[in-house]
Amino acid sequence: MEVKEAAVKYQEDGRLYTYADYASWDEDSRCELIDGVIYMMSSPSRRHQGIIVELSYQLTSFLKGKPCKVFIAPFDVCLSTAGDKDRTVVQPDVLVVCDKSKLESKRCNGAPDMVIEVLSPSTASKDKVRKLNKYLEAGVKEYWIVDPADRTVSVCLLESGNYVIKGYTDEGTAPVSILEGCSIDLAEVFAE
Repeated sequence: MEVKEAAVKYQEDGRLYTYADYASWDEDSRCELIDGVIYMMSSPSRRHQGIIVELSYQLTSFLKGKPCKVFIAPFDVCLSTAGDKDRTVVQPDVLVVCDKSKLESKRCNGAPDMVIEVLSPSTASKDKVRKLNKYLEAGVKEYWIVDPADRTVSVCLLESGNYVIKGYTDEGTAPVSILEGCSIDLAEVFAE
């Protein structure tokens, strides 16, 4: 799979943006801020959407009646607790938040407990490098990188300030470490 970096927009003047700027823009344009730089996002493919739906379905089914909640993109996540001054605002494909005090009507303030990103050719590099580092820095306990082309999942678990990575294929299940007793059927996730 060819990895391309997502397009950067609005950087002609070298300005770095905050959530307050981001929140004032047209809601129809999909973008994220990473360290104040804007990254435009295209609409996901049908396959990408199918994977997101299945992951969120399995997680939501497990969490029914429990305090943790599942959200899907587009839902803003300000990774620090700087709120309107935050320079990093991401829209993970799927996220799990167990601390309801982090939630506002349009965003999560602080690290979600779990983040899932489904790779696409235009976002793979950003998801595997920039976002991985931002999630690590913010203290996301569990970060899944789902690769539809290879039908694999890389599970990054936060241990002693670093991510330990475990790999899974479409032939089995993957445990969700932050949710005791939860595992995801990857054959269903990658079913067409």
